Amino acid sequence: MPETIRVSVVYADPQRQITREVEIRSDASVEDAIAASGILRELPSDFAPADIGIFGSKVARDARLRDGDRIELYRPLQIDPKEARRKRAQR
Repeated sequence: MPETIRVSVVYADPQRQITREVEIRSDASVEDAIAASGILRELPSDFAPADIGIFGSKVARDARLRDGDRIELYRPLQIDPKEARRKRAQR
C-alpha cells in the first residue's frame, strides 16, 4: 500500500472560506487532491480557478505534493489592480 500524505485544499471569496483536508497517495498531483477534496462541488458550476497555488506560489495542476501542503484556488480578478489604483487616485 502506498504511503499517504495530508494536504488542505482552500478557496475564499468575500462571503466565505472553504477548507477541505484530504489524505491522498504520496505521489498524487495537485489535480488529484482537488478532485479528492470535493471542493469544486461546493462552488458555482461555472467556477474555474484563475490559478492554483501552494502557500502563495503558483503551481501547475500536475505538480507533486508534500505532506502538509495548502493548495489554494484563486478567483479571477474582477478589475485590473492598476486600474483600481487609478480609480482610487481620481477620487
